[in-house]
Amino acid sequence: MSTIAEIETTHEEFTILRRDIHAHPELAFQENRTSDVVAERLASYGIEVHRGLGRTGVVGVLRGSKTAAGRKPRAIGLRADMDALPMPEHNRFAHASRNAGRMHGCGHDGHTAMLLGAAKYLARHRDFDGIVNFIFQPAEEGGNAGAKAMMQDGLFEKFPCDEIYGIHNMPGMAVGHFAFRKGPTMASSNRFDIIVRGTGGHAAQPHKAVDTIVIAAEMVGALQTLISRHKNPIDVAVVSVTQIHAGDAYNVLPEEAVIKGTVRTFSTEVLDDIESNMRRMAEMLPQAHGGSGELKFHRAYPPLVNWDAQTEFAMKVAQDAFGAENVDGNTPQHGGAEDFSFYLQEVPGCYLFMGNGEGAHREEKYVGMGPCELHNPNYDFNDALLPIGSTYWVKLVGAFLARQDLRGEPQAPR
Repeated sequence: MSTIAEIETTHEEFTILRRDIHAHPELAFQENRTSDVVAERLASYGIEVHRGLGRTGVVGVLRGSKTAAGRKPRAIGLRADMDALPMPEHNRFAHASRNAGRMHGCGHDGHTAMLLGAAKYLARHRDFDGIVNFIFQPAEEGGNAGAKAMMQDGLFEKFPCDEIYGIHNMPGMAVGHFAFRKGPTMASSNRFDIIVRGTGGHAAQPHKAVDTIVIAAEMVGALQTLISRHKNPIDVAVVSVTQIHAGDAYNVLPEEAVIKGTVRTFSTEVLDDIESNMRRMAEMLPQAHGGSGELKFHRAYPPLVNWDAQTEFAMKVAQDAFGAENVDGNTPQHGGAEDFSFYLQEVPGCYLFMGNGEGAHREEKYVGMGPCELHNPNYDFNDALLPIGSTYWVKLVGAFLARQDLRGEPQAPR
């Protein structure tokens, strides 16, 4: 593994920074302290700072010293997410969360520190022709779509990017390893509410009521056929019921029941079919029992579809920097969702993964009983990744600015 020596000398500096961000987690669109830290760091490196996109987003613009005036320079976007999760932390080390009920349980603290490390290096070595846009995004978690919010505030109009790239750490993958996939890589994220309405009544006289709980129970079973009988078997999709709310007494049949859950797909076409069939089922099944039904369907994040040419390019950079043996070019699809997908609908690019290890970086006496997995209260970002991630970003920028134009088309439905 070959990291940049100068970046290695800043490892301790960015470890301290990463742990400081971890200790002060902030939720979606509340990343005020984190944004301040990012903006102050970028400004101290001599990078042009812009704030307020997507409410708490920060964009750093670095122009190479060889960029000629009077012509449009090539520009690359590098993105890191900043928000934490609304969950408790069970770790007991010194940098554990100081904000109750909030935790950096997904590694966004590390993503932010890695990109700042690359920004510092590139600001010191700006003898290139082109522009690097460092995009520090709020509100990736929970369907809040900070990426979309930044775009609605003019991200790509104000800071044009010929290509854009993002990285996520991956527990269970060895440190120093990278994973890529062309085309549909992460699932769409969607949530639904089915409201079943009937006639309330006494539990001892069900014949005088329209029992919404019985209808809801039948509905849960029927929803499974959306996957087993209504979807093409070669398409991948998930429908999961995660909540049922009805009634609050032992002897009362409630007049309303609500079923909630999530739908995940890797194409918009499959999602369209599932929503259409779910709507028909939600409205017609209750009618067979004398009730009525309504579907509320919310599309949060579209499928994340990597562009083929940009994925090949990003993978080649990892192979050249860290060895082909450390790069997986066909990582399995991931059922989780990512709002980086909004960027890829507008700009060619790639979202890639890098190993966070098996959890051995955590000192045993300071962690809880659970695994070092994403969205787990015992998770912690592995600081060994910091110089690796920063080095990768620097190598990617250098290769991009030295490369001939590569704009291509995605190879899967958008």
